Amino acid sequence: MTSPIVVGYTATAAGADALTLGIRLARATDAALRLVIVLPFEGTRSKAVAPERAYEDLLRDQARSWLEDAVTAIPEGLAHSGHVRFAESFGAGLLSAADEFGAGLLVLGAANGGALRRHRLGSVASELLHTSTVPVALAPAGLSGETDAGLPRITVATGTRPGADRLLESAVRLAAASGAAVRLISLMPLDVPPGLNTGAITLVKDAHVDQVLAAARDRLPADTDVEVLQAGGDSIEDAVAQLDWLSGEIVLVGSSRLAQPRRLFLGSTAAKMLRELPVPMIVVPRTRTEAGDR
Repeated sequence: MTSPIVVGYTATAAGADALTLGIRLARATDAALRLVIVLPFEGTRSKAVAPERAYEDLLRDQARSWLEDAVTAIPEGLAHSGHVRFAESFGAGLLSAADEFGAGLLVLGAANGGALRRHRLGSVASELLHTSTVPVALAPAGLSGETDAGLPRITVATGTRPGADRLLESAVRLAAASGAAVRLISLMPLDVPPGLNTGAITLVKDAHVDQVLAAARDRLPADTDVEVLQAGGDSIEDAVAQLDWLSGEIVLVGSSRLAQPRRLFLGSTAAKMLRELPVPMIVVPRTRTEAGDR
């Protein structure tokens, strides 16, 4: 069994989407689910003020009721537990829970107001995507209920920047745990600073793709289906829009090179991909070698 998966749950559509993605990944990798509801407190709990304690008890009871309803969607045989935590912020509470449970993955839903099958980052996701020490999985809006899609393929956005090797290692671990096929997409000619000679970059892309494919085949189990392709288009968004996507597929991207050691920092390429991506995305810390496994 791989490390537990922590789902940041709320009794909302976004919470249901996060739970669906958590179930998919847990079933695919034989991981336990830890559903966590984080409730706010104002920092006065140590004073043991009776009215505030009574209010927190009321919130805790309501949260437990929400968790009881949520676990009815979890398939029989999948290890799971529900937890209520108080913290100064939802993000801080989830990071604390991830550390407590030794989690290999944090799962979140999209913010309210997003289009169906699209990502919309709220304040919690933005916080975690710039501070988390474990990979963060983002569920697009409208994923709820589709727990039987499985994990047929992992698409990895790879390039030549620092951290690419570690991202491939993460894909290898996840593919080995789930049996999923692997597709590596190169965005190299698109993900460059303005003004550079993209024609010259294109001259070396074939060699780069061959190197990535060889490295992937060396590290993946022999029976893993793996392919590498060069994403076409005039921009990152255009390239993502032109790709085909399987039901249940996920995308793996690496943290920005600006990230501090062992922490996430959502880079510009990943942010651009999210605008068009209709499937879940997992963002992996640049100095971490595991995705979904600690």
